[in-house]
Amino acid sequence: MEKMEQNDQLFLQLLYVFHSSAMQAMGRVDNPATGKREKKLEQAKQSIEMLEMIREKTTGNISEQLLDLLNKFILGLKSTYLDETTKN
Repeated sequence: MEKMEQNDQLFLQLLYVFHSSAMQAMGRVDNPATGKREKKLEQAKQSIEMLEMIREKTTGNISEQLLDLLNKFILGLKSTYLDETTKN
């Protein structure tokens, strides 16, 4: 495998880690350690902010495809976060 391809795969895995963490913290998926859904909205916010920081620091250094995926992750997570914070 080429070094660039390997780095893209590792970068993609990193994005999925933060995405999964945010979804778990918003109670949208089970916590694998407990098997339960838990809400920790501050943790979700931090995961979203980490993805935004990654985008800021990597813009111009990643492929358009990865940047597009990153933008979709951020937009989707922000929408879900808004839903979670405005529930009664």
